[in-house]
Amino acid sequence: MQTFTENKVTTKAIASHISAIISALGEDVNRQGLERTPERVGKAFQYLTKGYNEDADAILQSALFDSDYRHMVVVKDIDFYSLCEHHILPFFGKVHIAYIPNGKQVTGLSKIARVVDVYARRLQIQERMTTQIKDCIQRTLNPLGVMVVVEAEHLCMKMRGTEKQNSITTTSDFTGAFNRPETREEFLKLIRS
Repeated sequence: MQTFTENKVTTKAIASHISAIISALGEDVNRQGLERTPERVGKAFQYLTKGYNEDADAILQSALFDSDYRHMVVVKDIDFYSLCEHHILPFFGKVHIAYIPNGKQVTGLSKIARVVDVYARRLQIQERMTTQIKDCIQRTLNPLGVMVVVEAEHLCMKMRGTEKQNSITTTSDFTGAFNRPETREEFLKLIRS
C-alpha cells in the first residue's frame, strides 16, 4: 500500500480558504471544535485527491507477467470513494472490470484495484472515471478487450437538489471483444453472481 505524504504548503493554502468559507457561513472559525478544522480539511483534501500525483499506467506496468492466457479476467466489487467535481461532495460505490489478455501478458490483480483508486482520488464525474479506467487498461495491457462497469451513490443527489435517497447511477464502457453482445453478457452474468 502506497503511503500518503502531506504537502504542508498546500495544507496551509487550503486551510486559509476553508477559514474564509467557515466565516462566510457565519461561524466563528476560532471557536472550540472549529479552530483546527481548516488544517484538517486541507490535509483531507490532499488525501482525497492524491490520484493527481499517481501514474495509473506505471502501476499496471509494475506488475506485468508473461502469460498465454486468453480468457476473461474479472475483478469485481472494487470499492471506491471519489468527489463530485460539481459540488465537491462524495460519490462512492463499486467498480467491476474485465479484460481479455492478448496471450502475451497479464497484470497483478491488485494493480487493477489501484488503477481504480488513482482515478477515483480526483475531482471527478462518474462517466469520465469509467472511461479513464478502461482507457488505462486498454493502453497499458493491450488486451483483446476491456469492460468497466461502475455503480455509485452520489451524495449531491441524496443530500441536496432532488434528495433521492435510493438512487444508484450505473455507467459502463468497453473496447474490443466486448463489442460483441455475447461477451458483454458473459461479463454481466459474472458480476451479478
